[in-house]
Amino acid sequence: MPERIPDIIDLALAEDVGLGDVTVKFFTDPTASTTALIVVRQAACLAGVDISAEVFRRVDSSLEINILRSNGSMLQSGDAVLSVFGNSGSILTAERTALNFIQRLSGTATMAGAYAKAVSGTGVKILDTRKTTPGMRALEKEAIAAGGATNHRMGLYDMVMVKDNHLALGPGIKDLQASITRARTENPHLKIEIEADTVEQALAFFLLQGVDVLLLDNMSLADLRKVVADRPHGITLEASGGVTLDTVREIAETGVDFISVGAMTHSAPAIDFGLDFKRAR
Repeated sequence: MPERIPDIIDLALAEDVGLGDVTVKFFTDPTASTTALIVVRQAACLAGVDISAEVFRRVDSSLEINILRSNGSMLQSGDAVLSVFGNSGSILTAERTALNFIQRLSGTATMAGAYAKAVSGTGVKILDTRKTTPGMRALEKEAIAAGGATNHRMGLYDMVMVKDNHLALGPGIKDLQASITRARTENPHLKIEIEADTVEQALAFFLLQGVDVLLLDNMSLADLRKVVADRPHGITLEASGGVTLDTVREIAETGVDFISVGAMTHSAPAIDFGLDFKRAR
């Protein structure tokens, strides 16, 4: 489990449980034990089941937890993904936080799977973006991978990406080349990507030395085809901007290598999961 994930779980429990679960305190038998299942209510791709399990452990380390389906599994309505046995009150206290993680992460995985399926056979890979929930990036990127899409850079530190706002500060081609050369020299292991908004800009950037990826932002299909036709050997092309499930296939068929989709993390609908009790004793 990534190092920061326990902190996220602790934060989530702190905001929900606070000083204690007063409903459990007054309305459950503290000696009662229960078996419960987390069950999906709709077709989905699973992600976050391990995080949900950790939530239960964090609330009560004596709970017996069994993960029934692995992340990346395709689910049908009614499938159980996790079972938990132990103190009834502890299970109830952990329930909402555990479901919050699994429903949101599975929503991201499910949407990622839909985009990956939409471009199947084209050779194009679907990329995620940095448009993630603050503090949840590692988990959301794991969900993207579980769904069958591909992770882009994790943050500002693991890839050079010169976007339109960097270019808006006014560097000319000579300044860009000097900066690219310096970045390549000081960080030879990092990929360098630069954004182009027009065909003319893309053609100019093709002349730069040391660029690995050209990001083609909000270009029409016709313009994407023009850039693809003129690209030099060794340059990878990524399309982005306003991509939907209705348009992603035709974008892929222009010949680009990657399509980045922010919606997978910023707009994925949560999947309906519930916790069902099986017996009490």
